[in-house]
Amino acid sequence: MARVKRGVTTHARHKKVLELSKGYVGRSSTNYRIALERVEKALRYAYRDRRNKKREFRGLWIQRINAAVREHGLTYSQFIHGLNLAGIEIDRKVLAAIAYDDAAAFGEVVSAVKGAIEAKPAA
Repeated sequence: MARVKRGVTTHARHKKVLELSKGYVGRSSTNYRIALERVEKALRYAYRDRRNKKREFRGLWIQRINAAVREHGLTYSQFIHGLNLAGIEIDRKVLAAIAYDDAAAFGEVVSAVKGAIEAKPAA
């Protein structure tokens, strides 16, 4: 049976890792063993942060909506409650974009919400 030499396979694997570590500082981009650790760590961060990004953006949208709504004399929670009462189904991403880009349109949404809150019978 012929002897199997693995130089080509090893070189390809090393090349793949070193390509991913391009731009790292020092030996992290040139030395395979160090680069492998850094690349694995970077991939773990990337996996985790793809999920965290969704949380962070939702928080940002809520902050933007809250800031815009407070200019009209409501709190965020009152506003969301009023949206439900008014039957307005706009998600937070779109509401934040409207609040950020078009204050007049957001003012109309807030006035509709205020009307729904006032029309609600007191419990």
